[in-house]
Amino acid sequence: MKSVAIIGGGITGLTAAFRLQQKNIPVTLYEASNRVGGVIQSVRRDGYLAEFGPNTLLETSPKVSALIDDLGLKRRRFYSDPMAKNRYVVRGRRLIKMPESPLGFIATPLFSPAAKLRLLLEPFVRRGDKSREESVAEFVQRRLGREFLDHAIDALVGGVYAGDPQKLSVPQAFPKLDAVEQEYGSLIKGQIFGARQRKRSGEKSKAHAPKFSFDEGLQVLPETLCAELRGNVRLRSPVAALVQSDKSWNVRWRAHGNDMQTLHSAVVYAGTAFGLSKIEIQARQPVNVSSFADIYYPPVASVVLGFRREDVAHPLDGFGMLIPRVEGFRILGSIFSSSLFPNRAPAGHVTLTSYIGGARSPELARKSPEELFEVTLEDLRALLGIRGEPTFKHHVLFPHAIPQYNLGYERFRALMTEIETGTPGLFLAGHYRDGISVSDCIVSGENVVGRIENYLAAASREHHGSPVENSAREAA
Repeated sequence: MKSVAIIGGGITGLTAAFRLQQKNIPVTLYEASNRVGGVIQSVRRDGYLAEFGPNTLLETSPKVSALIDDLGLKRRRFYSDPMAKNRYVVRGRRLIKMPESPLGFIATPLFSPAAKLRLLLEPFVRRGDKSREESVAEFVQRRLGREFLDHAIDALVGGVYAGDPQKLSVPQAFPKLDAVEQEYGSLIKGQIFGARQRKRSGEKSKAHAPKFSFDEGLQVLPETLCAELRGNVRLRSPVAALVQSDKSWNVRWRAHGNDMQTLHSAVVYAGTAFGLSKIEIQARQPVNVSSFADIYYPPVASVVLGFRREDVAHPLDGFGMLIPRVEGFRILGSIFSSSLFPNRAPAGHVTLTSYIGGARSPELARKSPEELFEVTLEDLRALLGIRGEPTFKHHVLFPHAIPQYNLGYERFRALMTEIETGTPGLFLAGHYRDGISVSDCIVSGENVVGRIENYLAAASREHHGSPVENSAREAA
């Protein structure tokens, strides 16, 4: 058996390659850049640890926990500090803790009395019309009211997707919300009765899943996966074309300025959607991947600032803060990084990770680092009572950050299914298909392995014949 080609060295591709290798299926991973991990990257400097992209990993599935265990990373894993459980939303230019219980919801100043009364009507709101795709904004306004949209959900969408609730599709971006409404007829009922189902499956909602990282940041995970692959990773090796033959795939790639090609039994594409649109695919059935270039990835800038603890008035006793558009600030929100995990800042100092841009204000993300430091500092001064100057600065721009599952995204997913069905041996996985979080990508990498195993087993039976066919031949 020839090896399986994995295109893309992000967390999806690395996970798939590691699991295939565990099953004694040869793998070769092709990564166009000079490192693995994709947006996951950590840097330690001057006693601070800054994350380039995501700051935490959610333990939403047993598959996430199993991967950490199998990699021997349990001793390097840190769960977030229980004292930092608060989540803040900005309203009236001040941080307000999100309620954690029905009593807390009644008392919170985050919503007006009218909005709280409106929520009591939610169980009596009719299900949406399944023949019409709703945006997140339409869904929330219909079920919860305008105030929840403007002062909570807009902030959440900005923090998770860096997206626009007017454009994101509920069934595509938040399929569990859509499923809960259809099954229970109410989000409140679904929260109560759905908990039993999640407990049986071992799955946890993202709102309640344990958060963790590692002693030297999330980069520990892709680095460890790469080391386990024992030299089967080809860096600086962009793939230009895939050519299907009767029993294999010819992967055409470049290395050191030279054109190369290698035969593989199957191919997994685990890169970006716009990257897929640039690969020439010659298959027995026509394959057109050019439309994947239409999937929108807004730019996002990450700005990490360090301060003396005494220069920050807010206690930073939580995960971080999200900021709705109506508040008029320029940052989407901030993570209180040094409150979550140890050794993110020197003694007596704190680390704050803020995000700017996204679908809300893409032009802001592309400003110079110094301009973004100033923009971030101005907002943090107003919100967290910061005095003095930063003791640490770090900036990174992701020109194409997060795929937006906007209205109409179903056509892309339908095309992905069509490609896999009509082009045996070519598999698609990753954040453009199965969810944007790190844990989603791990699960996507795990799940594609099962599909590959089935394909290879079927191909082997076809090549060697079934036991019944072999017995018949011997008898003849």
